[in-house]
Amino acid sequence: MIGLAPVDLAILAAFVTYCVVTGLRARRISSQNLEEYFLAGRTLPGWKAGVSMAATQFAADTPLLVTGMIATAGIFSLWRLWIYALAFLLMGFLLGAAWRRAGVLTDAELAELRYGGKPAAFLRVAKALYFGTVFNCTVLAMVLFAAVRISEPFLAWSDWLPQGGFDAAIAVARSLGAVASDSPDAAASAAGGLLSVGAVIAVTAFYSTTGGLRAVVSTDVVQFGVAMLATAIYAVVLVSAAGGLEQLPQRLTELYGASWTSETLAFTPSGARDVTWALLSVIAIQWLAQMNADGTGYLAQRTMACRSDRDARTAAVIFTVSQVVFRSLLWIAIGLALLVLIPLHGEGVSAREATFVDGIDLYLPAGAKGLMLTGLLAALASTVDTHLNWGASYWANDLYRRVVCQGWLGREPRPRELVWVARASNLVILAIAIAIMTRLDSIQSAWRVSLLLGAGIGAPLVLRWVWWRMTAGGELAAIAASTALAPLLVLHPASDGERLLAVTAASTLAAVLVSLVVGPESRATLCAFYERVRPPGVWGPIARESGAPPGAALESLRSGLTATVAASLAVFCALVGAGTLLFGSPAPVWFPWRLPWAIGLLGVSLGLVARARRRARRSPS
Repeated sequence: MIGLAPVDLAILAAFVTYCVVTGLRARRISSQNLEEYFLAGRTLPGWKAGVSMAATQFAADTPLLVTGMIATAGIFSLWRLWIYALAFLLMGFLLGAAWRRAGVLTDAELAELRYGGKPAAFLRVAKALYFGTVFNCTVLAMVLFAAVRISEPFLAWSDWLPQGGFDAAIAVARSLGAVASDSPDAAASAAGGLLSVGAVIAVTAFYSTTGGLRAVVSTDVVQFGVAMLATAIYAVVLVSAAGGLEQLPQRLTELYGASWTSETLAFTPSGARDVTWALLSVIAIQWLAQMNADGTGYLAQRTMACRSDRDARTAAVIFTVSQVVFRSLLWIAIGLALLVLIPLHGEGVSAREATFVDGIDLYLPAGAKGLMLTGLLAALASTVDTHLNWGASYWANDLYRRVVCQGWLGREPRPRELVWVARASNLVILAIAIAIMTRLDSIQSAWRVSLLLGAGIGAPLVLRWVWWRMTAGGELAAIAASTALAPLLVLHPASDGERLLAVTAASTLAAVLVSLVVGPESRATLCAFYERVRPPGVWGPIARESGAPPGAALESLRSGLTATVAASLAVFCALVGAGTLLFGSPAPVWFPWRLPWAIGLLGVSLGLVARARRRARRSPS
């Protein structure tokens, strides 16, 4: 065990105290009903919702994942993470207003508003189980796995606990299968990591279950600030130790060769490593293939909690810029510097991921080390609290209220009763996630499984908003195809890209064919949905029956897509332009001048931002 200095522990204690106090402060108003508990009374300002989204995505596992991806596949491989900006901005500019007008508490509840009859009720329950349990717990397990890796070297539980207590923790770690080998050091390390994660979970579960979404968002804002500050300090220290930004390409070339360095630094496919058409196809469709393509999940939850449509758009922009531009540039600097300072050759993905934690111990002084560890644990807490709150919303609203109370018992549950069910649901979700965590071997492997679990569902979720003929049976067919194919393809020797494309194609095709065969939902259901939500897209026949202008939905689709494309282009140009200047990345082969390429991209980004601001000032909402 490395342990922490007293100043490091003081920083960590201050963070824990703030979280606990925040949960207690919000407990009274959050206990009133589920809307207060899960949506903060729909009163969130846009900036706060956006920062909360960014804090959730700033998970403890993601910097380790990014470090491994840069080392094994280069900067270009990070486009598999960045491409989700399209989904984030689509939610803000096209679908955010529709989510808010729907007035539902969870995305699963939307099924019975969009569709009708028993298939819609069954779909609602299936989504609550699939998204709220299977997918949610898998992602949560991946985050907890990373937290164990992060906290193992730093929190000296063997020195703090009596020998008997620590021996009991070792026994628990062995029973859970968390000990990698029979050595005493491995057992002690695993037990310490589990105790650390248990302590973080206890604090996080306390304030999230006590204060609901208000406590989650309030702590997220501070957690994101701490995590970004700590990451910036870490990046500066590592880059300075590696000789500075200007020396990074040269140092990498000395260690790994000119060709490897050029491929690693490339932002564009023409100069990147191992780029195939299959990989480019995966990157192009991955944002649409996943379950959050329309914001489904905690992104929709934050959007529905916003106080206005303008706030929902603001949240999407702040979230995307924070995550894709600022956070990514810091992590790239860290990943490249670690390649110089801790050179590894062929040790595997897991060892490369671990260098992120090794660098904290080797290069950060006391105080900065505590701030960085606190930032990583804050990132863990901000992700755990969101997944607990989001998962519990399905269990309380869609399973307990809809199935148990309304379906089986034939009664309406009391508001406070539902809040207590939501709080109890957190414990069950945590238990499932911990059970999954003990079976993981690396973050990248878990990430691949989570991608397959959600693959193919995204396109049908977008279609339900923009195509009036989409049916509940179509969505169920997509979920069934994805669930059946994912475990089979994990064992298949095909590449990750081929697996994702196969699941996406099969699930989307199943959704469209089933919807066409079984026919559209009833006109009464479709008209009621259209009049309440006013969705964008192809709704001509339903709009006419509802007495609305038939072209309004198409115009809403056109304007929303235009804004999404423009905002995405601005974000990506800013990222690539700034990254090229900072890290000495090569320009694409068809444009051989690096400096004009980078400056031009930044100019395009600034021009698009200026144009968007002019349009926003003219817009009344």
